[in-house]
Amino acid sequence: MFEVAIILDYRNNIRCSGIKFMISLDDIDRKILTELRLNARIPNNALAQKVGLSASACLRRVGLLEKSGVIRGYTAIVTGALPEEGTVAIVQVELERQTEEFLSRFETALRKHPEIEEWHLMTGAGDYILRIQIAGIDDYGQFHRDVLSRLPGVSRITSSFAMRSHRRA
Repeated sequence: MFEVAIILDYRNNIRCSGIKFMISLDDIDRKILTELRLNARIPNNALAQKVGLSASACLRRVGLLEKSGVIRGYTAIVTGALPEEGTVAIVQVELERQTEEFLSRFETALRKHPEIEEWHLMTGAGDYILRIQIAGIDDYGQFHRDVLSRLPGVSRITSSFAMRSHRRA
């Protein structure tokens, strides 16, 4: 499987590292992306009306955004507020190196563990921030020992636990 990282530059052009192609996003594309971020299940007719297009033109643009990789998929965001859903750990990870090979190996390993629900490559002190959903703090100790500490290239792990969570609707 070949995965391409899509990066928006300051002019909202899309640049892919290692591959030379550019896609310019216009104001309507940006409106479509904004609306889909707010509600990915919006019907095409409603989306078209919000962004000022016909339904067929809107569907064509969404298809092009998907095909180009700007839209990589759709997801459901599930709350972790119920007690039976466990505990959220926010984990900062520092890697030995930040070469593309190290980053790729690390992210490939992250995908193998469904408990790691989200990760972000960061600027600043740590390299990655992970959001991990686990049954409880006791289970986290085992997860830390058996999974996190064995991820490729890890040099330091700092863990914090959510005391209360809230997500904007």
